[in-house]
Order: sequence, then structure tokens, then C-alpha cells
Amino acid sequence: MRKFFLTATLAILATVLAYPCTNLLVGRLASTDGSTIVSYSADSYDLYGVLLHRPAGQHAPGTMITVHEWINNTYRGQIPQVAQTYNVIGNMNEHQLTIAESTFGGREELRNTEGQLDYGNAIWLTLQRTKTAREAITTLTNLLNTYGYNRSGESISIADPNEVWVLELIGKGPDRKGVVWVAVRIPDDAVSAHANQARIHQFPLNDPEKAMYSPDVISFAREKGYFDGRDEDFSFTKAYSPAGFRERRFCEARVWSFFNRISSGMDKHLPYIFGESDTPMPLYVIPDRKLSVQDIQRYMRDLYEDTPFDWRFDITAGPFNSPYRWAPLNYEVDGVDYFNERPIATQQSGWVFVAQMRSWLPGPIGGVIWWGVDDATGTVFYPFYGGHTEVPHEMAEGNGDLLTFSWTSAFWMHNWVMNQVYNRWSDMIVDVRRVQSKLEDSFFAAQPEIEKKALALYENSPEEAVTFLTQYTNNLVKDGVQEWKRLGEFLLIKYLDGTIKQEENGVFLRNEKGVHAPVNRAGYPKEWSRKVLPITGDRYRIPVK
Repeated sequence: MRKFFLTATLAILATVLAYPCTNLLVGRLASTDGSTIVSYSADSYDLYGVLLHRPAGQHAPGTMITVHEWINNTYRGQIPQVAQTYNVIGNMNEHQLTIAESTFGGREELRNTEGQLDYGNAIWLTLQRTKTAREAITTLTNLLNTYGYNRSGESISIADPNEVWVLELIGKGPDRKGVVWVAVRIPDDAVSAHANQARIHQFPLNDPEKAMYSPDVISFAREKGYFDGRDEDFSFTKAYSPAGFRERRFCEARVWSFFNRISSGMDKHLPYIFGESDTPMPLYVIPDRKLSVQDIQRYMRDLYEDTPFDWRFDITAGPFNSPYRWAPLNYEVDGVDYFNERPIATQQSGWVFVAQMRSWLPGPIGGVIWWGVDDATGTVFYPFYGGHTEVPHEMAEGNGDLLTFSWTSAFWMHNWVMNQVYNRWSDMIVDVRRVQSKLEDSFFAAQPEIEKKALALYENSPEEAVTFLTQYTNNLVKDGVQEWKRLGEFLLIKYLDGTIKQEENGVFLRNEKGVHAPVNRAGYPKEWSRKVLPITGDRYRIPVK
């Protein structure tokens, strides 16, 4: 049964990691409380947002794991299981090890479709088998070199309570097994990010405290004709994933927007994003101030507001200043190619998380993966602890799917709300943020006391502490999803048929007869009319007699 569960869940997650994603990373001295932080947005129109759990286990010698292709569930044979596996909830294990990713593609000729593992299988196997970031880098790359890698280039965030690393890897082509790779440690006082484009350029060649790499990462590039300079000038990105227009505007622009929020002087890197310079952005920056988990949650909701990529105020934003556009990302009209911006937050997310790792607390309590489903802008981040042992019904497999609506599914409730909001953004997002802030603020306010109780239980029984935290969070999710359902009902009533009903703090106002107060027939904003009327001309102008 355990082998079947692992195979099934890996197959489901295949579609997650194959699509555009964003990771933000914070070193322990760059955070407000000394924790390391990693965030992840799993972006895919094919993704149904569920939270997966893999229990810890002891396995007899000779136990095998059946491997299936993540994307199409093709059978890929079996690999040996290890004697001890660790508890994994989402992308974090009981030792506070967290792994996230974003696919950068890279050189297509380096893909080996015969490899047994993709990066998704490698990530989850690594989470089950290792305790620290350094161990994870070795384990993950050894898995891919031993069993073969069948996907494209990948940037991987790997963090434990003490260290944060970015690992980048790519295959060697159809005639060779394994990967070439490099991993760079993000300094403790720095922050980094990656978003579907390789970001490691030069790296220390003889300092394993700062960088680890495969022995052939440079020689293989020479052999393939990707590089012919001095070793110290070698750039992993330029060799294996050169950045063109799409990589800069759709991917690196997301990194720039995050850096721009937290570090001064980032305007100097705009020429790179716009293709006017080939000088790349740094892999990491020193923030102007220390960052909290709440800050990273907010930055995962970034929509390019107040940047050169802000598109809320042109005619394509519609009457309610929408920062969203419907897919595809690029399109053609009358033989001319156009594109939409691609911010960090996106409607196509299946789930998003912000992971917090704290060295001064026991693993099952110190690691918190703040998990939400659907679009980061309209999600609620719930605190799941690293020892979590039971997924709440609202986020569990089997509670609905992409073709089956469920009123108890967190994914469907958030999608139901946000698909109302997208069409009347400037008005409705205010109501969403009110409820979102109420819930999330209450979680952070309760966190110290909850963890104090958990620590007291942990001293006598770690199992009781884990059970306490599991039940705590599962109850938060149950109540929160019901609150979100009420929000959806509220939005439907308030904005019914294009009018706006009067309310105060979420309570609708009635007149002395008990009937609702007069509605506001708001129509369209004057700014929108001023944009549209020059196009329609006098068609809708009332004649003056």
C-alpha cells in the first residue's frame, strides 16, 4: 500500500513541477527572527491544488519503489528504497528540510528521454531521505546520476534551518546518463530568487563552503562548444541556458520585481530585462531591511504594482484596473506577435507556500510551511508544521478535481471567489483583503502561544505535540474554508447584477422597513469612459437639441 501511495502521489505532482514557478529565498541573518525562508508558487492550468503527505517509515531490505513518469504516468521501472524515510508534508520534512523548484528549460539537445527519474521524483525522494541542505544536494544529484534524468534544466531551492542553497542542473543529452550541476550557498545576510531561468553565473571553484558542483560542469560545456574561456570566467547560465527575450521579460522580470521591493538601486538592472544590456542581475542581493514571513507572503502576491511592468491603468486592464490577462502568455494578431506580462502572482497557480525553518526549535515544531491553494493574491496561508501527519479534508486528494466541483474543497472555494474578483478587480479585491488579513493576522497572533503549548507537550511526548499541532491546523483550515465560502456568497450579493449594495464591515445595511438600503448603480469608472469614448466616437452620445 505504501509503495502504491508514493507512486500515485508522485504521478499527480508531475504536472505541478513541469510548469512556470517562482521561488524567493531568505538567509537566516536577512530574516527578522533568524529563520531561513523559502517560498514557492506551483503554477499550472492543469494543477488541482492538494496538500500531500508522506509518513515516515521503516523499510525492509530489498523493498523497491515503483517509478512512473510524472507528466504522463509512463512506467519507469523500480529503484531500491532506503531503510528509513522521514515524514514529509508538502515540500518540507520533519527535519525542516525544504525543497522547491522552477524549470528553466535550457538547451533542448541535453535532454535524455530514457532517464529513469525526473526532477519531481528526485525532489520527493530526497525529502524522504535527508536531513540537511548539503546532504540533499548530494542525494538529489546522486539519484539523477545513478538512475538517469529525463527532463530539462531546473533551478532548485534547498534550505534547512541554517543554510539556503540554489542548485541548478541540466542533463547531458540522449547518449549520456546523469546531469551537470552547480549549487551556490546564499549568504546568511542575503536574499535570492529564481523564476524559470537559470541564474548562476560565475561561482567559487575551490570553496565548498560557498559552492558545490559536478566535476565536469565546465569540461562538458567545453566539449559541447558552449564555452571556451578560462575556468574562472565560466557562467553556468550562459553555457546551459542563454537568456533571450522570453527568459528576461517573463522570468527575470519577476526576480527583478522582488529585488526591487527589498533592495535599493535595482533600476540599474532594468536595461538587462529590456534587452538593452547583457550584464545580468546578481544571484542574490543584501536587503535594505530584514524580512519576515509575512513580507514574503506579500511578495508572493506581487503583481508588478508601481513598476515599469505595471499594467493596471491602460485600456487592456478593463474598467476595473485588472492586473491579470487571460492566457496564452504571447499571441499573434494580423501577423504581429504580442505578449502579456508575467508577474509572480498568477491565476494559474495550484498552490503556493512560504516555508519557515527555525534552528532553535525541534524539527516538527520549528519548521512551518505556510500553505495556500490557488492564486497567491487570493489565497490564505495556513501554518502546517513539519511533523504534520493528517491532511485536512479540505486539501486532501479525492475531494473534487479539476472537473469535479466541491463546496468543501479549499481549491474550489478560492477559485470560486477569485473568478468573481478577476472581473471586478479594483472593487472586489478590497473585500478579499479584509477577510484574508483577518484570518492570516489571527494565525500569526496565535503562533507564539500555540508553539509554547506544543513545546511543553514535546518535552514528554513528541507524538502528542505533533498530534496537537496537526489538529490545530486542520481546524484552522476547516473554519477558514467556510469563511471563504461566506466571502464568495457575500461578493455575489454585494455586486449582484453590476450594482453595489451598502455594507459596513461585511454586514449589509437595511432601511427601516427591513429592506436593503438603496443600491449604488456605480456603472463604470470615469477614467475608463475617457479611454473608451475616443474609440466609440459619437455612437453613444446623446444629441443636444
